[in-house]
Amino acid sequence: QVQLVESGGGLVQAGGSLRLSCAASGRTLNSYAMGWFRQAPGKEREFVACISSSGGRTYYADSVKGRFTISRDNAKNTVYLQIDSLKPEDTAVYFCAAGPNLLAVSGSYYEGPRYSYWGQGTQVTVSS
Repeated sequence: QVQLVESGGGLVQAGGSLRLSCAASGRTLNSYAMGWFRQAPGKEREFVACISSSGGRTYYADSVKGRFTISRDNAKNTVYLQIDSLKPEDTAVYFCAAGPNLLAVSGSYYEGPRYSYWGQGTQVTVSS
């Protein structure tokens, strides 16, 4: 079992930045692809970013490319999401998820149900 705990969310003005963290316990993350997803009020959960187990491959939703950066530190068993140039439409609960590294290789990284473990989420609110 892998337990994931997100942190770093908060209230920020448009144009600001946040760094979300996802700390894992129970198992090391170095064999898992890691993803970030978000869910805004009244909307379905959507893919944000994914990073392969080694960190060599990263993928982003078109809506966040150039503003979000996913990274990982396997020694610390932690994954990060740097969010810059925040927009009000980025307001959502952000979740991290762990899944088989095959997700990052096969192109299925955006499919939430393929991830095995999920955190409880951290709220990001962007004011205009």
